[in-house]
Amino acid sequence: MVSCELPQTGFQPRPYAQTQPMAQQGPFMLGIDVLESRGFDLIRGKRVGLITNQTSMTGRGERTRTAMQRGLGRNLVALYAPEHGIDGTIGAGLHVSTRRDNVTGLTVYSLYGPTRKPTPAMLAPIDVLVFDLQDIGCRSYTYISTMIVAMEAAAECGKQFVVLDRPNPLGGWRVEGPPLESQWKSFVGQIPVPYVHGMTAGEVAMMACSRGWVARVPRLDVVKMQGWSRGMTWQDTGLRWYQTSPNIPHATSPFYYVATGILGGATSVDIGIGTENPFGYAGGSGVNPQALYAYCQRLNAPGVSFSPYAKNGFGGVRLNISPRATADITALDVLLLGEINRLSGGKVIGRMSGSKLNLFNKVYGSESLYRDLRRGVPAMSIVARWQGFNQSFRSQRQRFLLYP
Repeated sequence: MVSCELPQTGFQPRPYAQTQPMAQQGPFMLGIDVLESRGFDLIRGKRVGLITNQTSMTGRGERTRTAMQRGLGRNLVALYAPEHGIDGTIGAGLHVSTRRDNVTGLTVYSLYGPTRKPTPAMLAPIDVLVFDLQDIGCRSYTYISTMIVAMEAAAECGKQFVVLDRPNPLGGWRVEGPPLESQWKSFVGQIPVPYVHGMTAGEVAMMACSRGWVARVPRLDVVKMQGWSRGMTWQDTGLRWYQTSPNIPHATSPFYYVATGILGGATSVDIGIGTENPFGYAGGSGVNPQALYAYCQRLNAPGVSFSPYAKNGFGGVRLNISPRATADITALDVLLLGEINRLSGGKVIGRMSGSKLNLFNKVYGSESLYRDLRRGVPAMSIVARWQGFNQSFRSQRQRFLLYP
């Protein structure tokens, strides 16, 4: 067994692009663009490993790994791929294999297989581990979990950790959803943030180090974006969207993922997987679509509209969510689940068991949702319990926010 632990030291966050002048190149630059514009000075002369996939693109549409290989030459020595693989084509929950990258010729170590945390052997060839993945801003999406465990591994092995920051496609103000209870920590809920946290990966990394959410703290550098602000939607960046996984094909998909992702963990439900808009449907087996539509019409959900549908024995509503919607879309997820469960006679929740129930609780962050819906607690009362936590989190995250 290879051991490479170093003494723990105090965390000193270094937002790289905040403390050094940035080259001007238009109104918006990703972290990778900022680093490249400076000649990769932060990592030049070091052996570099890159956590990457199909979303790791420069603002001009070039793969990060290609740009880094051109800029660093042989000093880019290893690649690491998260869930869905380096090309983003592997289905949710399926293991990713270690293989050779046909673009760079480098080994791509799997971070979603028998191990999800880089081993000392995986990190032995490098001096610095760089993270450049496009997250979607929701706790249950695994890319941030990959970042957290990779940070721990880097600290244990004495490696520098660099985050190349990217936009949160949900924006920077939306904070919604339940907390994560410690006993439900998992790879679909690695840190105790709300279901929707409104932070970038770089901001999360800084907060995780400061708050003790990583077992060991690495030397961390965050390369800020230029020109991003918290009120921006993805469309405001002018960037092309690259699907982050097979069921997140559109720039608006993260909103739908939040609106029905919890519901999708129940039984005998339909959230539109396999359609033109995955997560854009909310229905259940035998549910009367007009009854659910009438319920949705009574909800206060600004920026969200509904239309009834029926297919293959399922009834429900299609969702249309504006990126500017002010509705609490995580609350909408729980409200839809509660009403679909009621219209199904309790079958949606009542038939859950075993590994399916375990995953449902992990995604939600608690077994309380399952327990409360079975007891008949109104969904509105469940949602009301989050509000104090959300307000507290907004205050706690404030000093880690890198953008206005």
